[in-house]
Amino acid sequence: MRHLKEVDILAVLLIVVGGLNWGLVGLFGFNLVAFVLGPIPILERIVYVLVGLAALYAAVRSPHLVQLRRETPEAPPSRA
Repeated sequence: MRHLKEVDILAVLLIVVGGLNWGLVGLFGFNLVAFVLGPIPILERIVYVLVGLAALYAAVRSPHLVQLRRETPEAPPSRA
């Protein structure tokens, strides 16, 4: 059975961070990344670039991840 690479997991985490941040910005006008990183705008910019690269990576890699999902055997349904 194949497993996700560490870079796949990192990409998913960065995409989740970016998605949650944009959700907070859209709903409440609150930028969590800026709040956490404080008065260091270069770090904020680095995080945004990493989130964008993670999204690009996921978009390119998604066909492989779908194939990986199809090759992973599913657990039999439980009898409850």
